[in-house]
Amino acid sequence: MNSKFPKYIFDWKGFLALFAGAIVPATAVSFINVVAMMFLKENFQYEDFYLMLLNAVMWVGAILGFDLLVCRPQTGKKLNFNFSTKNVSTYFFIFPLMLGMMFIAEFITGKIPVKGPFFGPMYEWFSKMMEQMTNDFSVMFIMAVVMAPIFEEIVFRGILQKGLINKGWKPAKAIWVSAAVFGLVHGNPWQFVGAVLLGYVLGLVYHRTKSLLMPILLHAFNNGISTILLFYGKTESFSDFFGIPDYSILIIGIVLFAFFYYLFTQKYEIAHAE
Repeated sequence: MNSKFPKYIFDWKGFLALFAGAIVPATAVSFINVVAMMFLKENFQYEDFYLMLLNAVMWVGAILGFDLLVCRPQTGKKLNFNFSTKNVSTYFFIFPLMLGMMFIAEFITGKIPVKGPFFGPMYEWFSKMMEQMTNDFSVMFIMAVVMAPIFEEIVFRGILQKGLINKGWKPAKAIWVSAAVFGLVHGNPWQFVGAVLLGYVLGLVYHRTKSLLMPILLHAFNNGISTILLFYGKTESFSDFFGIPDYSILIIGIVLFAFFYYLFTQKYEIAHAE
């Protein structure tokens, strides 16, 4: 009861608060752009600063919406999270664990078709969407490696997963549900699979360490590697970048994940303040 970390629950009101919190500022920024188009003859839609601004206001708005409309009315406390660091062994366990799942996710994602009457048009749309992203490495780094890990982990692990567990859900169920929602918001099958699998690791690490800093670092680790591969290797695939068969990537991934999953879940001594 005396904890500085509020014990809120997540339900349909929480969903509405996140949704409304994201939509209102995003609509305002879009309206400003429409005004600029009408009076200044300028369309900022594909400008780097506009992409960063729109991304930031949506996530910050969603977090503030949950804080003001759900967390404070429920608990009487403002939204707050544990960002404590952990002992060195924690990092030796969780980063190889994450890397193993990244390899597994790549293999499974690579088996999703990119052609055909159903997947073909969807993949073409997905490819065009990715092409519209910035070609500036620094901007992509800020958005993918700094902003996305912080904002997304606060929402999906800190608010959604933790709120479901506080509501009485079993941790495993809450972890998988938050991972599934994390995958769905990516909006396409190729990112969905990887996001769900990686979201499971992020959720597991957060649940066991109770520090939101841990999944934020892992999320940044994943996005940072993907960004480097994409800009310097023109691919997000470890297999293509290193010229290794995809089944080798899968085997390495399974070994890494299984070994460090066992160490992390069976041998790791949980020590936290929350």
